[in-house]
Amino acid sequence: MRRILTLVAVGALLFAACGGDEDETPAGGGQEQSQDEGPATVEVESSDLGDILVDADGNTVYMFMPDQEEGEPTCYDDCAEAWPALEATGDLTAGEGLDQSLLASVERTDGSTQVSYNDLPLYYFSGDETAGDTNGQGLNDVWWVMSADGEPVEDEQSTSSNDGY
Repeated sequence: MRRILTLVAVGALLFAACGGDEDETPAGGGQEQSQDEGPATVEVESSDLGDILVDADGNTVYMFMPDQEEGEPTCYDDCAEAWPALEATGDLTAGEGLDQSLLASVERTDGSTQVSYNDLPLYYFSGDETAGDTNGQGLNDVWWVMSADGEPVEDEQSTSSNDGY
């Protein structure tokens, strides 16, 4: 029930998100990004969805289906407020069980860099409140957690029919 209420509460914010504008608004969200200083680390953690990608603090990261076409970030402005980028600072480190060769960075339109895995930019979800939350899983059938092999985990058990991103 709490998960449904959380999703409904962010629904208004998410309704207008991912409008496709190219100018980026600074990322915000319910969870502070842990990679502000030092190298970016992506790790694997067990969850109800299987083994998924997380940051060094155990915060879930997601991929966005529209990014698959070019392998470049497409989430900006309102979208980026709801889905802040996992920024690439310093060296990138793949945790145990991940393929270092799949971990890279991609430039955003504001000149910052974003961590990618298997050519898919990684994002946080502002509706995740604590490490291990997966509240963004399946939103609009375009936001998915990722497996250690770099594929979206399209688990229908936790998808949402929200109208926003």
